[in-house]
Amino acid sequence: MAKTTKTLKSDVLISGAGVVGMTLAYSLASQGLQVTLVDTLDVKKSLNDEFDGRSYAISYAPYVMLKTIGLWDKIGIEAQPINEIHVTDGDSPIFLHFDKEELGEGPLGQMVEVRHIRAGLYDAIKDHKNITLISPDSIAAVENFSGQTHVKFESGKTLQASLVIGAEGRGSTLRAQNDIKVRVWDYKQTGIVTTVEHELDHQGIAHEKFFASGPFAILPLKDNRSSIVWCEPPDRAKTIMALNERSFNAELTKKFGTFLGEVKSLGQRWSYPLTMQLADQYTAERFCLIGDAVHGIHPIAGQGFNLGLRDIAALSEVLVDAHRLGGDLGSELVLERYVHWRRTDNNILALGMDGLTRLFSNDNAAITIARRAGLAAVEEMPVVKKFFMKHARGTVGKLPKLLKGEPL
Repeated sequence: MAKTTKTLKSDVLISGAGVVGMTLAYSLASQGLQVTLVDTLDVKKSLNDEFDGRSYAISYAPYVMLKTIGLWDKIGIEAQPINEIHVTDGDSPIFLHFDKEELGEGPLGQMVEVRHIRAGLYDAIKDHKNITLISPDSIAAVENFSGQTHVKFESGKTLQASLVIGAEGRGSTLRAQNDIKVRVWDYKQTGIVTTVEHELDHQGIAHEKFFASGPFAILPLKDNRSSIVWCEPPDRAKTIMALNERSFNAELTKKFGTFLGEVKSLGQRWSYPLTMQLADQYTAERFCLIGDAVHGIHPIAGQGFNLGLRDIAALSEVLVDAHRLGGDLGSELVLERYVHWRRTDNNILALGMDGLTRLFSNDNAAITIARRAGLAAVEEMPVVKKFFMKHARGTVGKLPKLLKGEPL
């Protein structure tokens, strides 16, 4: 007699166990939903320091959410508060200065290395009674029925769920399988990422320097270290990535300056092509997208992960509400509430970052003069500065409960 495989049952299936997928899984599971998480990678083996050298700036409201659901103590142990932000245009002495003291509401954000986020999230989900992690594996087929969806994995496992969530990042296969088109804008820039150490204390100050070739960000980390996001045209970035350590540090110092003393890379470098992409739709039948799978933006202001966390706050509230009422988690009515909550915010921020990138990655003399005059004007307008700071902190608009520190 042939051996039969028992079909797993879950409220939701999340495809993609990256930082967004794991955070969403924990948020939902903590409210009693049964969650299955699948990833093509062996998640445990991807926790090494070489996997991802980026660091994320976590804004105030998403930070509040992470504290509220009990994840901050797991991922934020090595966090560095951002106390001030300096924005400069090239080598101009004019700069825009944001200071936490102007709001009196705590740090402007928190810098956390992705390796610490991934390790903390894995620790949180690995033994959670409401989370089943299937890794490495992938979805082979999905078939929708009234009230549920049936999923078959490449391994032969099968699962029934009410909803499938695509959290696979920019290259989402489920997005393509659901015939959701994506619009892509190529910035013709490559982001070089590395961690550096410097002689002097950064005092929790983040620096965003804009050059015609692309922005250069210095983001404070613990122990006299900073995360660098260095944007250059692809050919120049390729040349920089190929330099030996001594030559790389020489080029780095030219861009970085000497205001923090001697600076040198700690060795590992990563590079990523920079594009913006927005999905035409957020949902399909018993399916929705979240995080970079639906919106990928330029790292110019470090808002990409924050958008994903804001998606999580909204989707968690929508699904938990439906679950408590005994509703169908995959129904069009439930998913439309999530779409209505997130689409406008995501599009406005994505297009805003696109505008900033195009405005500052430009050496037109007239535009340069206007930019610098604009920076000087905003610096002298406290009300306008506070407006920008509140938006960057994610505390503007109709916020989901978790972003306000209210439990679901």
